[in-house]
Amino acid sequence: MSQGGGGKAIVAALGANAAIALAKTVGAVVTGSSSMAAEAVHSFADSGNQVLLLVGGKRAGRDADELHPFGHGAERYFFSFVVALVIFSLGALFATYEGIHKVLHPGELDSPSVAITILVFAILAEGFSFRTAITESQRIKGSQSWVSFIRHAKQPELPVVLLEDLAALIGLVLALLGVSLTLATGDGVWDGIGTLSIGLLLGAVALVLGVEMKSLLIGESASRLAVTAISEALVDGTTVLRVIHLKTMHLGPDELLVAAKIAVEPSLTLPQVALAIDAAEVRVRTAEPLAVQMYLEPDLDRGLS
Repeated sequence: MSQGGGGKAIVAALGANAAIALAKTVGAVVTGSSSMAAEAVHSFADSGNQVLLLVGGKRAGRDADELHPFGHGAERYFFSFVVALVIFSLGALFATYEGIHKVLHPGELDSPSVAITILVFAILAEGFSFRTAITESQRIKGSQSWVSFIRHAKQPELPVVLLEDLAALIGLVLALLGVSLTLATGDGVWDGIGTLSIGLLLGAVALVLGVEMKSLLIGESASRLAVTAISEALVDGTTVLRVIHLKTMHLGPDELLVAAKIAVEPSLTLPQVALAIDAAEVRVRTAEPLAVQMYLEPDLDRGLS
């Protein structure tokens, strides 16, 4: 299964984060800045996250087998959920710990110009990655707001990369403020406050991603628009009279499971019912190409007189 525009966004984020992580590590060692160290861990975690997303996309493309008859599309949701856990454990917890430690035991910064130079470079690199993620997301976002897109997107990679990059940019600005205020006041507490703010930010992003990926992982229905299209496509008014009930579930971003009980014309013979079901499946797949797995149960419409 293709990751669509998410693949390009992931590769752009991976390249940017790997370069930024190395630069931040050098900066943290040279300057002794805790906010720089927190940002370095954040970037290394983000680089690992992009690798996890690529692995998830690769594993999701495997064919269905006896143990997994509906395929492996949900691997993309699983690995995206793991990414949320990594952001929280390696990013948020480390930054929060470092921030509290630095606030309680502030120190001086060495070579502040190095820290500022690296942070400015990182902001530019993250900006490029964020712009790529926005461009790729706009192709499928449509008229939705960004909040709605992140909440309802069935492709997990783009929301993950978007929130990661946004958090990285805000975190870099917080780190730059912490370093700048430390230089301006001579008080290392500001560096600790910047680090603590980064930790709280990453914790919030991890929470949002965790909730959204959990919802996808346990099985979300198709969008309202897709459900309406499927329901309308099932009924032709002659052989299929009504949809008695309809259930859908995403097996992965690119595959829907559709199960429906449909009321058929009572006078149809068994071969005609079979033909009516086949025709209904064709109509549904034309209206909603993601409806790969479909199970239709014919019944009499006992609700009509």
